[in-house]
Amino acid sequence: MAFSPSLLLRRIYPFPRHKTTVLAELSGSVGDLGTFIPIVLSLTLTSHLDLFSTLLFSSAFNLLTAFLFLLPVPLQPMKSIAAASLARSPPFSTSQIAAAGISTSAVLLFLGSTGLMSLMYRYLPLPVVRGIQLSQGLNFAFSGIKYVRYNQEFETGKSRGDRPWLGFDGLVLALSALVFLVLSTGSGDSPANDISSNRIDDPAEDSEVRLLSDQNIYPIRESEVGQSSNVKTRISRRIRVLSSIPAALLVFLLGLVLCFVRDHGIFGDLEFGPSRLQLLRITWDDWKVGFIEGAIPQIPLSVLNSVIAVCKLSGDLFPGREMSATSVSVSVGVMNLVGCWFGAMPMCHGAGGLAGQYKFGARTGWSIAFLGLGKLVVGLVFGNSFARILKEYPIGILGVLLMFAGIELAMAARDMNTKEEAFVMLVCAAVSLTGSSAALGFGVGIVLFLLLKLRSLDLGCLGSKRAGE
Repeated sequence: MAFSPSLLLRRIYPFPRHKTTVLAELSGSVGDLGTFIPIVLSLTLTSHLDLFSTLLFSSAFNLLTAFLFLLPVPLQPMKSIAAASLARSPPFSTSQIAAAGISTSAVLLFLGSTGLMSLMYRYLPLPVVRGIQLSQGLNFAFSGIKYVRYNQEFETGKSRGDRPWLGFDGLVLALSALVFLVLSTGSGDSPANDISSNRIDDPAEDSEVRLLSDQNIYPIRESEVGQSSNVKTRISRRIRVLSSIPAALLVFLLGLVLCFVRDHGIFGDLEFGPSRLQLLRITWDDWKVGFIEGAIPQIPLSVLNSVIAVCKLSGDLFPGREMSATSVSVSVGVMNLVGCWFGAMPMCHGAGGLAGQYKFGARTGWSIAFLGLGKLVVGLVFGNSFARILKEYPIGILGVLLMFAGIELAMAARDMNTKEEAFVMLVCAAVSLTGSSAALGFGVGIVLFLLLKLRSLDLGCLGSKRAGE
């Protein structure tokens, strides 16, 4: 039997229920970097975030997560903490970011270990969860489109002018990456599903045509049947070849090469070798600012998007392998109670990251393991000086990756089959997007769901029972 990397990996760590390849897992591993890089780079430039510590601890937790869940469960920076820091003047210090992350993680650890998170997950209405997923997905997609259209100033978190058409970070480059990703990945389904979506492969249509032919209503020749078969074969072959391309990986590597093309001075600024780890000193004022301004807006988002939504999405993408809310909540709590003390960015799991990695080919924990190994190598080789490379990375390419991840997450909401479910979901999403507050959208969604149930409640049976008494 011929040797293949996929065969070796299957012997070390079997791919459960999913046929996949090493290239597909590698491509899927970079599907979430459109979120990771901008946030980490912004806080590195404004709050002097320890990039080496972030890479080191996130790589370690990537590896642990891969073998704990056996699914492509990502690690994402806590977005509300990052947004609060960038909107503040002055931005959070590294100690205040750590205090916000530790406080948030302590709450999630408590909810997970006591079983309260599992209780919430079991009884939350699905339309409300879908509304949160839809709002987060559209929010990612809007941010991705903004990255493509406008130049970004991550130090201030603002856009500054239209992106030029030409250049190493121009619109032509971003749009070319978008076209390449659409042609190679399609709508994100498996090749078999992409093929079956074509009319020529519809078995119902084939049988109908044959029936009409038998009745001499629509006679067809054997040559036409053979021609149809040849067309199906060509389409099948082309789609399978396109789907086998590690599209996201190639696009990301192109962006990495362009970093050095855009600025040759990078070579002189790099310092090789790991940076030094330092234990943070967190004062009482750091705890107060971190908890009030960072943790309070982050906790609802972490509960809804990092635990509940990601567990729901895992069941949608991998039927029969839905992750438990308890294990995900405890996982987020434990990893930040360690890494944040050394200046690492507070991390959480995210439904957007899972959707993005699945979109580009990730089907197992190997994609996350590959990403963790990549972060570890980069951290040990470049240390904190890797921020110099990230600063030159084409933002338009990151915007394209982020847009695809957002669209994939938003499409999880397509299973709302009744008008009532869609109504709750859309109101919840609209409120969440209006104020950029998942907690507000969640609250409105719950109230709306209960009002609709109350409206359809049979109150006559209650009156009859009282009359009988």
